[in-house]
Amino acid sequence: MRRPPLVIALLAIALSAAACAPSVAPGWTYAPPTTPPASQPAASGDASAAPASPVTPAEPTPVPGGESPAAGAVQVSAVNIAFEQQAIGAPAGVPFVIHFANKDPGIPHNVEIRDASSMTMFKGEIITGPAQADYQVPALAAGTYTFLCSVHPNMTGTLTVGP
Repeated sequence: MRRPPLVIALLAIALSAAACAPSVAPGWTYAPPTTPPASQPAASGDASAAPASPVTPAEPTPVPGGESPAAGAVQVSAVNIAFEQQAIGAPAGVPFVIHFANKDPGIPHNVEIRDASSMTMFKGEIITGPAQADYQVPALAAGTYTFLCSVHPNMTGTLTVGP
C-alpha cells in the first residue's frame, strides 16, 4: 500500500522538529537585574508599626576587606551554604546594623528578616562571596523573628529583638 506524498512530508517535518527540540526544560531561568531603591524609607516613630507590604531590598554598605564593621553591629556570616550564627539578638525600637560576611566564593547570599506571619520586615541586597556588607535595618518591635537567605531558604536562624 502506498502512502500519499503529503502524509510522508508532514511526518518528516514532525520528526525533524521533534529532533531539534530539547528533551528537558532548562534548570534555570533568566531574571533581569533590578535597580535597588535610591534610599531607605524613614522609620516611623511607632516601633510597633509594621510595614503594610513586603519590604524592597535594601542596598548594603560595602565594607572594604581590611576595615572593621560598624561598632555594635550584629554579626552574621555565611559559609558552606549555612549561617554560622543560628541565633542573634538586637535592640527593640531602634534601627541597627547587621554586618554580613559572605564567605562562600562565587555563591550569592543575603539576610532577610521575617516576622511570625512570614511577612518580610527587612531584605538585604544579595552579595556574591567572598564579600562583606553592612545592612541598615529599620527599628523592629520586640519579638522573635526568622532570618534567612532569600537565595537559599534552607539557611535560617532566629533573631530575638528585645529591650
